[in-house]
Parts: sequence; structure tokens; C-alpha cells
Amino acid sequence: MTLPSKLIALLLSLLLVACAGQKPMDEQMTERQIYETAQDYLNSKNYSLAIQNLQLLESRYPFGPYAEQAQLEIIYAYYRSGDNDAAVAAADRFIRLHPQHNKVDYAYYMRGLSNYTEGEGLLERFFPTDMTTRDPGSAIQSFEDFRQLLQRFPNSTYAPDARARMVNLRNRLARYEINVANYYFKRKAYLAAANRGRYVIENLPQTEAVPDALAVMVQAYKLLGMDDLAEQSLSVLRQNYPDHSALDKKGRFIGSGNLLGEAPEFDSRKD
Repeated sequence: MTLPSKLIALLLSLLLVACAGQKPMDEQMTERQIYETAQDYLNSKNYSLAIQNLQLLESRYPFGPYAEQAQLEIIYAYYRSGDNDAAVAAADRFIRLHPQHNKVDYAYYMRGLSNYTEGEGLLERFFPTDMTTRDPGSAIQSFEDFRQLLQRFPNSTYAPDARARMVNLRNRLARYEINVANYYFKRKAYLAAANRGRYVIENLPQTEAVPDALAVMVQAYKLLGMDDLAEQSLSVLRQNYPDHSALDKKGRFIGSGNLLGEAPEFDSRKD
């Protein structure tokens, strides 16, 4: 069985399971019954039907006791179904309608989490790809979402995870800059590559990509004939990261040509 065939079989199986688990919607169902039905679907991970019931609940009982909770839970249902755009929109709506709600921090967190995983489609879930080669727009937005959460609700239950994800996002953004620099090396745009390395040093310090950013600057400045700038960057690299792969055992710079290997192809790039 080929890989595409296995994927099709898996999707068909999931569809059959979803259809088999569907409960008929009774026009006479109470608000509580609709809510409990939605909970059953959430617990069984049937998110599409959970969304349908949560939408039904809000449309029939927009001012009922379960309406606000349904608005929160539909954010999660959209997120788990893989519809990150809808999850972000639902989170924005909840924040706009209920800015003083005692669980609004959850909406901020889920908005950040949805942007954090934006671009990870079904295939990426089965076959993980390097997110540092993707357009960083959603990563930047996710960082801002988590920053707002921590600023407004520093003691939130979700604050520790948000902080950890912000560290990861900073590393992801820094690595993206190195990948773009590598792209420019491949095309002999050495000044553009140097600017990417300098951006990491100035704007994303204390990230894992800093030593590579220094190596990028050394390499680019050498190729541009800017020996003084190359030597300054090399001195910092040699002093702080003596074991970097661009240095030999005597601390001499050994990078050449395309410093970091074959440049990746990007879905999109910022200039």
C-alpha cells in the first residue's frame, strides 16, 4: 500500500467514525442538552460535530448560562480540528465581547497557540517539516499574543507555557534569519546576508542562532572585502564560541562559499 493510499484510507476511516458517532439533532433539545452533547463530542475528539453543536447552542440561546462557555470551547474545538484561522477569529471575538471575563486569559493563550501552530497542516502533522523555513508572520503574531497574555495576566495558569513558547519562537525567528542569510549566500548577495546576521545579533540576542549569525557576518564581510568588520565579528565568535564549526582548532575561520550548506527554499521571504 503506497503512502498516498494509506493517507486516503486513514481519512476515510476517520470520516466513517465521525459519521457513525453522530447523534441526531432534536429541535426540542434544551440548552443544557445541546451543551452536554457538544461535551460528548469534544471528549470523543469529534471536533466538527462539537463545533456544530456549540454554534447551535449560541444561535438558539445567545444569552443563556452556557453561551459564554460555548464561545470559549469553540476556540478549542476549532484549534483541535486544525482550523487555526477560525480559532484565532473565535478568540478575538471572545476577547472583544468579554474583556473582563474571568477566563479571558484562556482566549489570549489559545490565540497565541493557534498562531504558534499556523501552517502545520495535516501532512505536517504526519511528516514534520522545518518551520524555520516558513514565512515568520504567524510566529511573530504568536509571540505578540503570548506577550499580551503575560503583560495582562502574569499570574495566569497559562503563563509558564506561554513563556516557554516565546523562547522557542525567538529561536525559530532567529533561525529563520540564518536560513535567509544562507539563501542570500547562495545567490551571492553578501551584503544582504550580513544584514541578516547583524539583525539576529541586535534584535534576537541570547538565542541559539547567535553563533551562526556571527559566522554569517564574518563570511559575508570577508566576501565583501570588509576585513575590519570581518575581524571584529570573528573576534567575538572566537572568544565566545571557540568550538563553532566555522573555526578550526586554532581558531581560524574556515567557512567558504555557501557557509551553512545548501540553502533551503522558502514559502515566502521578507526583504
